[in-house]
Amino acid sequence: MTDRNERAKGDEGPRARLDTPQEQRHGFFRRPARDSDRFGSFAETFARFMGTARFLLYMTAFVLIWLAWNAVVPEGYQWDAYPFIFLTLMLSLQASYAAPLILLAQNRQEMRDRVIADQDRKAASRAHADMEFLAREVASLRMAVGEVATRDYLRSELRGLLAELDQRAAPEDDARDRDDAEG
Repeated sequence: MTDRNERAKGDEGPRARLDTPQEQRHGFFRRPARDSDRFGSFAETFARFMGTARFLLYMTAFVLIWLAWNAVVPEGYQWDAYPFIFLTLMLSLQASYAAPLILLAQNRQEMRDRVIADQDRKAASRAHADMEFLAREVASLRMAVGEVATRDYLRSELRGLLAELDQRAAPEDDARDRDDAEG
């Protein structure tokens, strides 16, 4: 058992354990660095170009020139005879490269749309929370304003108190007047 553990510690070479990654070897030829964003940008540019009228016109002109050349020129100068098999091969090759590039461009656009939708969702959530907060604040202000005495309310209360004081003062004035008249 100890022999196994000692071998696992590193006696057998640079990679003794299976759970440790193998050291990176730098060979004579290095693998070129791949920038996926640059390739994705190229794919989007290519897909955008393929969706334009200019591309359709160029492709139509290419096919018409190909057909005209191989139909009109003498047999010795034709590179693709009547069934136009080489033209079919070229168009198939172009389609086989175009489809994955278009799909890559669509995937990148979908990722951008997903990020934008997530940002919009977060912004809408924040706006909704802000609106709820403001609605609560407006409701509390309405309640507070309902408890605050208004000018008209104060005037009516003061008039009522003045009238009450006048009523209380009237019997006292009558008694004073009688006292003055007697005295």
